[in-house]
Amino acid sequence: MEKSEKVFVAGHEGMIASAILRRLRTDGFANLLIKTSSDLDLSNQEMVLDFFMAEKPDYVFLASARVGGILANNRYPAEFIYSNLQSQTNVIHSAWKSGVKKLFFLGSNCIYPKGCPQPMKEEYLLSGKLEPTSEAYATAKIAGIIMCQSYNRQYGTDYISVVPADLYGPHDDYNLETAHVPAALIRKMHEAKSGNEREVVVWGTGSPRRECLHVDDLADACVFLMNNYDEPEMINVGYGEDLSIKELALLIKDVVGYQGNMVFDTSRPDGAPQKLLDSGKIRKLGWSPKISLEKGFRQTYRWYDNDIKGK
Repeated sequence: MEKSEKVFVAGHEGMIASAILRRLRTDGFANLLIKTSSDLDLSNQEMVLDFFMAEKPDYVFLASARVGGILANNRYPAEFIYSNLQSQTNVIHSAWKSGVKKLFFLGSNCIYPKGCPQPMKEEYLLSGKLEPTSEAYATAKIAGIIMCQSYNRQYGTDYISVVPADLYGPHDDYNLETAHVPAALIRKMHEAKSGNEREVVVWGTGSPRRECLHVDDLADACVFLMNNYDEPEMINVGYGEDLSIKELALLIKDVVGYQGNMVFDTSRPDGAPQKLLDSGKIRKLGWSPKISLEKGFRQTYRWYDNDIKGK
């Protein structure tokens, strides 16, 4: 990417896209196309196509999506599949119509089968049944990956798809109705500490394992891959290690400084037993994460605490 070229980051108000924008600005990109959701409704086909034809972006980071944790995925499956299919289809098709040089599509690690061998290799896609609690969201993401591959094959486009580990960091969704595990645990521990509560309830048995990647590391990988990866096959981006939910909760408990007890509600679903990515492909290209889990969660909690105090 040349720093004078137009770059569109879809969904810049979200955690991932805002991190990509921070990284691009740090790298000296000034010709950034920024549209709020009220200015550009990605679910509106005509509006999206008009925007692309008028602005003619050179590069597109498609990192916008309706996302949520296990509760939201269970509660709103129709909204998740409809919203994500609609928005990503509009952006990918409009990118082709307007002659975008390269498009980056962000997938999700929930696209892999529930009983997937660990660590999960890219070729394991569609090799088994999906985790039921995230099936609708995962199906939309799989459709986006195959759509990018299909446009590459039929139209000769240069669209790449990236699958990240579970993410955390500034500007995450901390609403307990929709949050993913790391953000939910940060909020629960913070509120328990602030309210001098004796215990925090953690969903499930605590045994499932999750790989957590700081969003700034992902943003670094996104820009790296836009510049260094041109294959139609999707590529994983992970931290390289995973923790059990219990170990993750203990880490966040220590970071927050909460002194109470943790109680595991085994009546709640665990989700997939393990989601550890095989990130060998991107490591061979020369990229690796830089932010340790402890440093990343301490930084994230400082941001969250300051954000709460500022409201």
